Amino acid sequence: MGTQVSLSSWLVYALAALLLIAITAIVFLIILLNKSTKRKQLLESEYQEMGNKLNQMQLDNLDSRLNPHLFKNILNSVQSHAYQTYFALDKLANVLDYILYDSRKKFVTPKQEVEFALNLIEINKIKLSPLFQLKVKMKVNENEPLYHQHLLAPFISTDLIENAFKHADLQSQDAFISIVFEFNDNTFKLTVANKISEKAPIKKEKGGFGTEALEQRLKIIYNDHFTFDRFTEDNVYIAHLKIDLLEYKAKVLAAGR
Repeated sequence: MGTQVSLSSWLVYALAALLLIAITAIVFLIILLNKSTKRKQLLESEYQEMGNKLNQMQLDNLDSRLNPHLFKNILNSVQSHAYQTYFALDKLANVLDYILYDSRKKFVTPKQEVEFALNLIEINKIKLSPLFQLKVKMKVNENEPLYHQHLLAPFISTDLIENAFKHADLQSQDAFISIVFEFNDNTFKLTVANKISEKAPIKKEKGGFGTEALEQRLKIIYNDHFTFDRFTEDNVYIAHLKIDLLEYKAKVLAAGR
């Protein structure tokens, strides 16, 4: 429950910041347009009264700055940001549905967890530069029956993904985050890798489970039917999670649960 509250609060704050930026941009554009329109009207009035060539040159210059194409480009930028905000809202709605409804169950389907993780990634993408290398790959066989059965603990992918965005080096040219989802042979796999930042991450009073707590959770639920490896190679942190759901299901059936 602590993770759900923390995640919901972080998403709400991120959404509020996005909406504030979009509103500020639109207000600034309206103010700029009003000022430009008033100035143009003033210059036109002076031109009509005085017929001064200098005023005509200023007016022509103002007209060029109010060129419809230029104005359209500005509107496109605002619209693009507004679409990004709408897109984030849509993803946030999906994440909240998962938190409020699906995650209340003891288990979710791998399909539900993957869809939740993809929405979480899209929300995190907002704070990245367009040039940042974020690679998300899907190697999933959706035809396998266990992909649609409730065998996966909810939020099993959250900490690995959040840690990547938290600790990644977002400034260097070779920075990247790589996230690979796999589901084959009734086995769920998640591999997350990121270039490690030299700067220490900002400490927060509240956070997620943490990888240590995640490993304990995996041991309690899946016993010896999983592997969770973490290592650093060439300043790249790699986390690999593998859960054999077929073996786990057989154990559950044998136990009569």
